[in-house]
Amino acid sequence: MTDNLINQDFASGVAAFEAKNFSLAMQHLSPLAEAGDPDAQHRIAIMCQNGLGMVRNEARAFSMMKAAAEQGLAIAQHGIGFMYMEGDCVEQSSTEAVNWFRKAADQGLAGSLTTLAQMYENGNGVERDPEEAKRLYARAGFDL
Repeated sequence: MTDNLINQDFASGVAAFEAKNFSLAMQHLSPLAEAGDPDAQHRIAIMCQNGLGMVRNEARAFSMMKAAAEQGLAIAQHGIGFMYMEGDCVEQSSTEAVNWFRKAADQGLAGSLTTLAQMYENGNGVERDPEEAKRLYARAGFDL
């Protein structure tokens, strides 16, 4: 595929995703996800995780989210953090959740900074540390 066709397929897939035409989004984004595009992988993971335009597929949701997260896509790192935190599509592990939220937080993702702060505040997956929680909340933009 040429770069132009790839960009066109991605744009068409994103447009279909945003319009909630998930089966069309899957059609456009699947080949890109399989080729390693992290944004496409993240969107495929969301559709598989939630059964959007398809039957829910936990294994594919997890593998696509992990592939995107391992490539450094912060929103996918946040997504896999929630998968681990909730035990959705994967065995629950607060320790793994913290690991992935930290990677996304290191990139400045406010949602991950906030979730990580809550985990430190409550001692979920980490040693309870109110000072670290405050620091993370501040980095996320909260005035405490």
